[in-house]
Amino acid sequence: MDVVFLHGLRIDTVIGIFDWERRLKQTLVLDIDMGADLSRAGHSDAIDDTIDYKSITKRIFKLADEHSFLLVEALAESLAQILLTEFSLAWVRIKLNKKGAVRQVRDVGVIIERRLDHAPT
Repeated sequence: MDVVFLHGLRIDTVIGIFDWERRLKQTLVLDIDMGADLSRAGHSDAIDDTIDYKSITKRIFKLADEHSFLLVEALAESLAQILLTEFSLAWVRIKLNKKGAVRQVRDVGVIIERRLDHAPT
């Protein structure tokens, strides 16, 4: 499995359970690892044969602009499903960091991993 990554991606979105959090955007930091077979792109040297991280970044910003979540877990899950289905990834790992969420802690967040289920339905 080959991996394309986006690390340190900063997004501004409404997230949180407290009233004050629902009234303003907060900055989250994402590290995203995306698994796919990149051998075709390695031979063709064509963007259509790889994971287009610019398109993925635009899609992440769109999600952050159009939706608000109470929990970082819900945002991470929604993002994982979008990446797997819309960008035909085999696997994704998302680290979502809500810096400063707890005064005494530098980094707070979740890490999730999801795979595309190829099992017949």
